[in-house]
Amino acid sequence: MEIRTTTQLANFLQLCIDKKSHINGKLIHAHILRTGLFSDTFLSNRLIELYHKCGHLTSARQLFDKMPNRNIFSWHAMLSAHCKNGDIDSAHQLFVQMPERNAVSWNTLISALVRGGLEQKALNVYYEMTRAGFLPSNYTLASVFSACGALSDWEYGCVCHGLASKIGLDKNVYVGNALLSMYAKCERVESAVKVFDDLPEVNEVSFTAIMGALGDTDRVEEAFGMFRLMHRSGIRIDAISLSSILGVCARSGIRESGSSVNGQQLHGLTIRLGLEEDLHLSNSLLDMYAKCGDMNSAEMIFDNLVDVSVVSWNVMIGGYGQKYEINKAIEFMQRMQRFGFEPDEVTYINMLTACLKSGDIETAREIFNKMGSPSLSSWNALLSGYTQIGKHKEAVRLFINMQFCNVKGDRTTFAVVFSSCASMGLLEGGKQAHAASVKNLFDDDIYVASGLIGMYSKCNKIEVAKSIFDRVKDQDDIVCWNSMIAGLSLNNLDKEAFVLFKNMLENNMIPTQFSYATVLSSCAKLSSISQGRQVHARALKDEVINDIIVGSALIDMYCKCGDVDEARSFFDKMPIKNTVTWNEMIHGYAQNGHGNEGVALFEQMVNSSGVKPDAITFIAVLTACSHSGLIDYGMKIFNSMLQEHGVEPLSDHYTCIIDSLGRAGRFNAIEVIVDKMPYLNDPILWEVLLSACRVHLNVSLARRAADELFRINPCNSAPYVLLANMYSSMERWDDVRNIRELMIEKQAVKGPGYSWFEHKDGSYA
Repeated sequence: MEIRTTTQLANFLQLCIDKKSHINGKLIHAHILRTGLFSDTFLSNRLIELYHKCGHLTSARQLFDKMPNRNIFSWHAMLSAHCKNGDIDSAHQLFVQMPERNAVSWNTLISALVRGGLEQKALNVYYEMTRAGFLPSNYTLASVFSACGALSDWEYGCVCHGLASKIGLDKNVYVGNALLSMYAKCERVESAVKVFDDLPEVNEVSFTAIMGALGDTDRVEEAFGMFRLMHRSGIRIDAISLSSILGVCARSGIRESGSSVNGQQLHGLTIRLGLEEDLHLSNSLLDMYAKCGDMNSAEMIFDNLVDVSVVSWNVMIGGYGQKYEINKAIEFMQRMQRFGFEPDEVTYINMLTACLKSGDIETAREIFNKMGSPSLSSWNALLSGYTQIGKHKEAVRLFINMQFCNVKGDRTTFAVVFSSCASMGLLEGGKQAHAASVKNLFDDDIYVASGLIGMYSKCNKIEVAKSIFDRVKDQDDIVCWNSMIAGLSLNNLDKEAFVLFKNMLENNMIPTQFSYATVLSSCAKLSSISQGRQVHARALKDEVINDIIVGSALIDMYCKCGDVDEARSFFDKMPIKNTVTWNEMIHGYAQNGHGNEGVALFEQMVNSSGVKPDAITFIAVLTACSHSGLIDYGMKIFNSMLQEHGVEPLSDHYTCIIDSLGRAGRFNAIEVIVDKMPYLNDPILWEVLLSACRVHLNVSLARRAADELFRINPCNSAPYVLLANMYSSMERWDDVRNIRELMIEKQAVKGPGYSWFEHKDGSYA
């Protein structure tokens, strides 16, 4: 009779658990106490589960503590209750008190720690589990790989991968997906791809993870290829996988105009699969169109949404901000509030970014000031915005304000403020920010250290930059090495920059495009074609030779080293060229006295390349015209800049055309240009004119140019020397003496000249 009663009570309790019927469960609990069945461990375990499911964890724990007989299932029921309720500390204390544990005990705690964001603690518990002789299950490994991914601890992830392979769980789709995601989060995409390829069975989770990993590393075509393979394989395409591939379109949309075409195809597939009412997917579609700059399509989708969220509004505000349409962004924020949605932190950050990108600093500051308690992300958004638009003083002032408000900066804060201090050459401000980073324990952070190296390098404190680099270089982070190489090059320590690049290779570090561009610039400044060829060979080996940045730097190096034929040969082989590439080659011809070839290349660029010339292009081609005596053609190009190409002539362009006309002795045309030009305070322009006057002995215009130079900088020796040399060639000795006396009076001292040559043992000055 008692067995039947126990079974019936257990069934009644299960019904209460399924229906979360707390009152009825309490009545059964009372009946159990009255009938003396409380000593029945099975019933007590069910009661613990009931109270936990009904949200009464305290009652469950009180019952557990009073149980006369507990078994491992009792401990698991209570442990699971604490874990699912998010009470991790109590769960861990209970776990420590357990008289015996099995794999379920360990798995329950490890999973709870990962869910609670205590990934390192989860890995510590997993380590204890393996030391205790327990083998992980597929659920354990999935949690452990998730923890490794969150911590970017790919080395420990590899160790766990080895164990998974040893016990045969690496081919389990659940474990494989977690392993794939771990490698993706640790930016080990090749390892992620290998895991995907080795999985005997893949599902939509596998494809979603690998598409996201490829998209995050700009391997866009491969990500699209995976999506097509998923489609062909008949694997169900759900809202999450579509959101993932739309995210790839969104990330690539900033760089590639074709991304919106792929996005439109995915939009059509969304409608065909009947998923257009999924809010998360709709927000992904909005984000894709916004990031591709197609706000008309984004607004059409937004207006037809059945349901909207704060995320939807934020995407629209951010999208209009990206297109510098500040009024539309403000309109959407106002509409958002009218419809009862409260702006969140992302809303304000998007609005701040929109205002700053549109140059509306006052509105940005008003929005920021209206925020009751701005988060660190908001401070950083305003800081970054100021820096991006060149308002470096405002950025430094805002950072100082942060200190007064007791807002502790993070790595982003310090990197941005170091960038602003570097741009202004503000050493004292940089030192103060450095002190704050030390106080906040960020001085050893690679990201911050890189910013510090850049700041001290630009403030001509290269020894301090070196000391910071020496402290962090063992962390094998390419960014810091790049910053140090760039700092050495910036301070004209180009031989040291080349040596450091070689040291980087010896440390088995893989150079980036930036590494190659910087060291090639150093080779160019050293006029060392032999070292430049070594770097060229290494770039060929590393398969980065087709990169536009590396290719443009190579062309510049060969041109500056005098091998313009090698530069042109490489230029012709480049599969993709941008404006910088064309500019380097045209300028290279001009530098090396091949003006006709430079002009011909400019014509090819304008007429058949599809690449638009910019201000630097015109400097290069005008220089080429000057060196080749193509005076009328140069004037034609100069006059076409604004009319045909929409490029406003700058002082450098005026300098080039004055140089060209001056070489030909066409001073009447020069005077017409000089009288109209807006750049009267540019000393180089007047020096070029003075040099031309000296050659052609045009005394009146030479004197005008010299007077302008005396006004701009009385201590500059160049105009005195040029004017004196001209008077000397005309045997006007009194004027020579007067200029020499004026030079002494103004304390203008001519620096010594020097030349250098390259030998097999090095370069010598």
